[in-house]
Amino acid sequence: MALIALAADKGAPGVTTTAVALAALWPRRVLLAEADPAGGDLVYRSVGANGRPLDPGTGILSLAATARRGIAAEQLWDHSQRVAGGLDVIIGLASSDQSGGLTGQWGALGRAFAELAQSPHQEAAADVLADLGRLDAHSPAQALLPHAALLLLVTRGQPENLAHVRDRAAALHNKLHGQQRGTSHLGQPRIGVLLVAEPQHGAKIAAQVNEMLIASQSGARVVGLIAEDTAGAEQLAGRRRGRLDKSLLVRSARKVVTDVHQTYGADLNPVRPPVPQQPGAQAAAYAPPPSYGQPGAGA
Repeated sequence: MALIALAADKGAPGVTTTAVALAALWPRRVLLAEADPAGGDLVYRSVGANGRPLDPGTGILSLAATARRGIAAEQLWDHSQRVAGGLDVIIGLASSDQSGGLTGQWGALGRAFAELAQSPHQEAAADVLADLGRLDAHSPAQALLPHAALLLLVTRGQPENLAHVRDRAAALHNKLHGQQRGTSHLGQPRIGVLLVAEPQHGAKIAAQVNEMLIASQSGARVVGLIAEDTAGAEQLAGRRRGRLDKSLLVRSARKVVTDVHQTYGADLNPVRPPVPQQPGAQAAAYAPPPSYGQPGAGA
């Protein structure tokens, strides 16, 4: 299991919608974390599994307060909430004004996300999908990246967006991997691109983007296509009725999930460390609540 980060270079290509769709279809247990310094959206667009509004005080902000005193990765579940449909989420900040409370804590959050993914306690272990929002050169969320196995940059198909994501992928590659340019095997996080486009034009645009990425020697590649599906996005956000499972958005997200695991399977399956025990010990020190071993019913 692993930490997978999703982000955009600029604009609003639908990172949160993409993150929710992928998490809802993820084949293993997953925790979706809104780690966008500009603020999250799920507290406004989702309701709890009990039908009530989500608690805005339980999420990244409460987690950051705990992280100052040190945090066991398994304690992430104490700051999560289950939304209608069964997805476990850590909701983000209410606004960018609250980001000052996380100064110096972003790296610790990334470490906790990665350690949860590799937790030896099977009842608590989960992949973590982290929505980092807009990841420009000044974003403090970049401190999470060294702990991620995979970074997925989400972009739309307009020429200016493609140029920006090419440049951002190259800049991030240089920052994270130094001079390993154009090599086939790079350190983590691996960098992929998710292209949001109309299905009939997606394949052609993806081929063009791959040529740009190869020429930039960033090591990044197009991982898959997310359908530009306004109706599907409205259904996913609960603002429109319909067969969500039949939408272009969900059908394309399902293929992306499959492609991600086929392409990056080795990176997403690190060796899980054994639980250290003293001779004669009967159990590990950590004992999560029983509900941690009960994943949701699925979105």
